[in-house]
Amino acid sequence: MKALLDILRGIVIGIANVIPGVSGGTMAVSMGIYDKLISAVTGLFKHFKDSMKLLIPLGIGMGIGIVGFGFLLEYLLEAHVLATCLTFVGLILGGLPILWMNLQRNVAKKPSHRIGAGEIISFLVLLAVGVGLPLLQGSEGAVKTLTLNPGTVVVLFLLGLIASATMVIPGVSGSMVLMVLGYYSTILSLVTGTVTMLKDLDLGGVVHNCMLLIPFGVGVVLGIFLIAKIIEYLFQRFPSQTFAAIIGLIVSSPFAILYSADALSGFSVVELVVGLVLAVLGAWVTWLMGSKEEA
Repeated sequence: MKALLDILRGIVIGIANVIPGVSGGTMAVSMGIYDKLISAVTGLFKHFKDSMKLLIPLGIGMGIGIVGFGFLLEYLLEAHVLATCLTFVGLILGGLPILWMNLQRNVAKKPSHRIGAGEIISFLVLLAVGVGLPLLQGSEGAVKTLTLNPGTVVVLFLLGLIASATMVIPGVSGSMVLMVLGYYSTILSLVTGTVTMLKDLDLGGVVHNCMLLIPFGVGVVLGIFLIAKIIEYLFQRFPSQTFAAIIGLIVSSPFAILYSADALSGFSVVELVVGLVLAVLGAWVTWLMGSKEEA
């Protein structure tokens, strides 16, 4: 029974990780298993058997949640790209008030009790990264075509590191980071495409996709074990600067998401209105989840 419950919890966390702006870490906190999950990861080699009893069912559930919900999101990004992207923007921006309160709380602990050059520089650097990367990559629609070469392997590995490190932090969305960097739809398409190819027994396509997904997966695993510790260190030693950097990335997200997905070309007024309504609702949902966690 416990394993079944952990699978169900994993499904919820997996779905949360797929939705940009919604944090899988937050869902783990809300379900009361975040501390156990982190302990299982950090103590994997010391308490291998006990850790795997939790990690295996959670991993199975997350896989089901990511793949199952991924197909729905892939369809929405193709058929209703503007409304879907605006929903994502709302979900992401809804976390700003909580992040701002965390920033102010940590600034209040400083001797100066005010935002300084470190926070401003951190904010501007990540803001520039969030805006600059989509401009460098260009607007290529929702999905990028990846060619299997050493450069692509390195990029996917680094994306896995970044996404996984942010996934384990409550309140921070790894899929949001992928979307801001312009690779969310591409990774999602690789995952759902591989499942479809398996169903159709397209072994050549499966091998090709796996060669692209493996470096991303290796980055995810290493990110969980290694990079997450670095981010944890940054939150402990430089909390206000780290929160300011995250805010900079989030502020850049509307431009990055809409530009990378080419969402502003050929849309209807109805879709724009629906998208704006969904953006407001998404922001409210994220704020509500964050405020409950803060309480």
